[in-house]
Amino acid sequence: HRKDAGYKAANFHHSTTVEIIWTIIPFFILVGMAYPATKTIIAMKDTSSPDITIKTTGYQWKWGYDYITGEGEGISFLSALSTPRAQQENKETKGENYLLEVDNPLVVPTGKKIRILLTANDVIHAWWVPALGAKQDAIPGFIRDTWFTVEKPGTYRGQCAELCGKEHGFMPIVVEALEPEKYAQWVAEQKKKTAVAAVDVNKTFTLDELKAEGEKVYAGNCVACHQANGKGVPGTFAALDGSKIATGPKGEHINIVMNGKTGTAMAAFKHLSDVQIAAVVTYERNAWGNTTGDVVQPSEINELRK
Repeated sequence: HRKDAGYKAANFHHSTTVEIIWTIIPFFILVGMAYPATKTIIAMKDTSSPDITIKTTGYQWKWGYDYITGEGEGISFLSALSTPRAQQENKETKGENYLLEVDNPLVVPTGKKIRILLTANDVIHAWWVPALGAKQDAIPGFIRDTWFTVEKPGTYRGQCAELCGKEHGFMPIVVEALEPEKYAQWVAEQKKKTAVAAVDVNKTFTLDELKAEGEKVYAGNCVACHQANGKGVPGTFAALDGSKIATGPKGEHINIVMNGKTGTAMAAFKHLSDVQIAAVVTYERNAWGNTTGDVVQPSEINELRK
C-alpha cells in the first residue's frame, strides 16, 4: 500500500508539472503573438499626423472630395460614374473598367500619409478600396476616418460597400496615385480651373445659357432616377415632365432641389453650386413638355443659403 501510494503521489506531481509547463508555454506564445498583432492594429487605426486630409462625402450616388489640408487645400469636386449609359443598357460593348470608372478620380501623391474624413449626405455609404487596405462607413451626421499610403503610382479602384439605394452598384471609387512632381502639376491645374470657373453669383444669365448648363447638371445628377426623357420610373421615381413641381411655383421647385423631400428617394443637392442649382431648375422647367419660360438666377439661390 505504501509503495502504491508513493507511486500515485509521484505520478500526481509529474502530471502537475507537465500541465504547468503546457499551460505556461502556450501563454508565452500567445503573448509573443499578441504584441506585434496589437501594435499593427493600433498603427492601422492611427490617423494622426497625416500629410494630406481629404473630406469625403457619400451621396446618392456619387462621392464628393474636399481637400482640407496639404498642397491641394481648397480643391473640391464630385466624382461620379462615367461608364456610358449605352454600355449599361447593353447597347454597346462593355469597356475594360465597366462600372469602375469615374469622371473625376481622387488624386493623391505617392509616399504620403492620406487621411480620409468620411461622412454622408443622405444614407449610410462605405468608402472601400481593397488594394489600399481602406474601408470605412460614411454615416450622415458623423465624421469617421481612415488612412492609407500609396507606394506605387497607378490607378486603384473600389466601390461603395454599403447597400445605399437604387444606384448602389453605380458609385465606384477611383484613386489616382501620382509621383509628387506630377501631383504638384495636377494641383496647379485644378486651382487654375477653379479660378476660371469661379462665377460672380450676381451675374445674370440668359435662358439658353442656363438650359445648356442645366442639361449637363441633370445628366450628372438626376438622370438615373428621373430618366433622360423626364418621365421618371412609374411607381418608383417621379416624372418631371408635366409635374406639378416643375410647372408650379418656382420657389417650391428650388426648395425640393436644395433640401430634398423627407420619406422619398429625393436627396438634398445643396452641395451643388449656386450656378448649378439655378441652371438645373431652369432646365427642368423648360425641358421636354415643360414650357414655363422661368429663369432662375444664381443670385436667387445664393440668397436662399443665407
